[in-house]
Amino acid sequence: MLTDFKNLPDDSRIWIYQANRKLSDDEVAEIEKLTEEFLTKWTAHGAELEAAVEIKYNRFIVIGLNQANASASGCSIDASVHFIQSLQDKFDVDLLDKMNVTFYSGEYIAYKPLADFRKMAKDKSVSKNTIVFNNLVNTKAEYLENWEVPAHESWHNRFLS
Repeated sequence: MLTDFKNLPDDSRIWIYQANRKLSDDEVAEIEKLTEEFLTKWTAHGAELEAAVEIKYNRFIVIGLNQANASASGCSIDASVHFIQSLQDKFDVDLLDKMNVTFYSGEYIAYKPLADFRKMAKDKSVSKNTIVFNNLVNTKAEYLENWEVPAHESWHNRFLS
């Protein structure tokens, strides 16, 4: 069951998929349409899942699930990952590689392999105050409050001296 993202409760489960490149406006529109179609049919053990999608900065696909009515099962989570894989193939974009870091470089959003980010931290090209995207947030409340944070407030802190 598709709902509007803003209608999801704060304790809704969140999954964030970051693209390895900026998506075009046309790609965003098509990805949003395809994701909404998927979420309309998304179920767990036959129960409809109340879910929503939000695409941020033409780079992040954020799926939220209200677990009050029904929680995602292993099979339904597998179905969502298969759906994301289908988007990767269709749009020639990487959405599942967790070994990359996305952060603000001035007003632009940069995407770097973890090793490059580590080297940038060592070279002081990024600092503890660099705003990073913490894609490990689990709930809508965490997403709203702790997704875009200074690196020292995130798991990225371990790379800063």
